[in-house]
Amino acid sequence: MSDIIDDLSWRGLIAHSTDLDALRAATSAGPITLYCGFDPTAPSLHLGNLVQILTVRRFQRAGHRPLALVGGSTGLIGDPKMSGERTLNPVDLVHEWVERIRGQLAPFFDFEGDNAAVMVNNYDWTADVSVLEFLRDIGKHFSVNRMLDREAVAARLAAGGISFTEFSYQILQSFDYLRLHQQYGCVLQTGGSDQWGNITAGVDLVRRVEATSVHALATPLLTKADGGKFGKTETGTVWLDPAMLSPYAFFQFCLNVDDRDVPTWLRTFSFADRATIESREEATRDRPAAREAQRFIARELTALVHGEGERDAAEAAGRALFGQGDLSGLPAATLTAALSEAPHVILDPADVVDGLLPPYDELLARTGLVASKAAARRTVDEGGAYANNVRVADPGDRASTSDLHHGTWLVLRRGKKSFAGVRIATDES
Repeated sequence: MSDIIDDLSWRGLIAHSTDLDALRAATSAGPITLYCGFDPTAPSLHLGNLVQILTVRRFQRAGHRPLALVGGSTGLIGDPKMSGERTLNPVDLVHEWVERIRGQLAPFFDFEGDNAAVMVNNYDWTADVSVLEFLRDIGKHFSVNRMLDREAVAARLAAGGISFTEFSYQILQSFDYLRLHQQYGCVLQTGGSDQWGNITAGVDLVRRVEATSVHALATPLLTKADGGKFGKTETGTVWLDPAMLSPYAFFQFCLNVDDRDVPTWLRTFSFADRATIESREEATRDRPAAREAQRFIARELTALVHGEGERDAAEAAGRALFGQGDLSGLPAATLTAALSEAPHVILDPADVVDGLLPPYDELLARTGLVASKAAARRTVDEGGAYANNVRVADPGDRASTSDLHHGTWLVLRRGKKSFAGVRIATDES
């Protein structure tokens, strides 16, 4: 069990710790109980949350017991942001998001055995606490001076102010650690380094109330080598909910990780052993064009988040759409998800005459695969245009409605790397 601390250190997953030697001694002595919290401030968790989820999962795989906390009460308040005051979400909506996030967290943990995980909701121990009780029993242990030192609070005060609601968030989160320590014997809280002030405030509260020491550990906030924000695409957040970001898009995002970010991704997200990870890092250095590590990351991470079936379908879709597999074998949902996120055009039914779609040169131009019909004709003449992975011989040829995959999609491709979709408008589309 002591190996967990060494493993996290090697992976670069320890940014802060209250006392790493003491934590190592505690984990070496036997199973400990730890927790990490996830606030329902959106209907889905995202890639940044996955860093924390998998860190806690590593502890469970090492024999320790995790408490997965969904913040039904803290989610009603919201942790202060540097940018400004949050808009409070309706209570019913937050409760709905709690259930969605519980469902997303559950597959990552084992809820049976000696170190079975427990799912908890801090709304359960805060909803019935009166204001006077909270202020007298909990609030009295907090120094306003120390709370003002927190970076986000200081920035908000400098920019114009912060509500008492958000200012009190630290007290509310600290109360979680105290209650989990009292009820479950929890002695470790983990989280991102941006939560370090809140986490250590909880450590201090347990010490003051229970006269005992507990631990805290924070992972670093990940940033991309190109300066972009980790877990963001050009179109937005990398959500874990397949309804908000398809498994195909998730797989492709992982597949396109920058070579410079490969070591961080491997060590943060993979459960492979050290030798395997180092061999993948070496492959990236020696054979970057092969993108072996990126494919390894995409396969492992998509299976973790969406399951092996969705991983295999997403991988097959990628091969087929780039001309390396059979389009007809792709599930309708996977094909639709992939083409909906790619360039595509929706034809008016009036564009379809006697079951025939417009000529290929028009479709290639309308999808944006080429700049114009003249460019489309040149692409066809050069042998670089494909419809359903079959080379287009004549720019004036037309596909028929019987050529549409699942009765819905025609797949166009230019060369090896650019594809687009064509579908006919329906009431649903």
